Amino acid sequence: MTSEDSTTPRPRRAPSGKRQAILDGALTVFARDGYTRASVDAISAEAGVSTRTIYNHFTDKAELFLVVIQESAQQAADIQIAIIDRHLRKVTDVESDLIEFGRDWVTPRPGSAAHFSLVRQITAEAGHIPQEAIDAWQETGPRRVRRELAGHLRRLAKQSVLRVDDPDRAALHLLLLVSAGLPTHYATLPAEKITETVTAGVHTFLHGHRHRVGTPGHE
Repeated sequence: MTSEDSTTPRPRRAPSGKRQAILDGALTVFARDGYTRASVDAISAEAGVSTRTIYNHFTDKAELFLVVIQESAQQAADIQIAIIDRHLRKVTDVESDLIEFGRDWVTPRPGSAAHFSLVRQITAEAGHIPQEAIDAWQETGPRRVRRELAGHLRRLAKQSVLRVDDPDRAALHLLLLVSAGLPTHYATLPAEKITETVTAGVHTFLHGHRHRVGTPGHE
């Protein structure tokens, strides 16, 4: 019996909020249980709606997962793109600006915790998740973010601040390097350790990409 069908009186959500309640509940369940183990019954209980209500909005679990991962990835990407723009729109000292970007990038954000738990679940059971959902997540989230970062790196190359032959690859390298060695759950790490990790990553990145006098920049 779902919470909505229970004889115990519960506050009822406004009809316009049911779809969002389903998406919120589904994100919680998918992030906790993964795609394969998650059930519509568990989602209905978490969302406080009946399974019938879920099927009124979504054809099946696969469609619900597709919408959840797209919307969750969109929100996470918006936050990450704002970080990129905040630190790299106007670069005055490439090393210090990249370090500040990296520190901000790896700072855990409670509002995005469920999304990244979901991403870890996707990685763990990729072979059991519809490819359409994986492609949608990649395009809405990681690829979109990398394109944004690549655009800033391309601009810095044109300004002879960096040497970048392949902006998309350089963007991927930078994102990997600033978080290299950090554990999955590092919210409790000392700030000094995070700064040390990010700084080492930026130094490695700049070793290969800093523009040097007498060396022409590349797009």
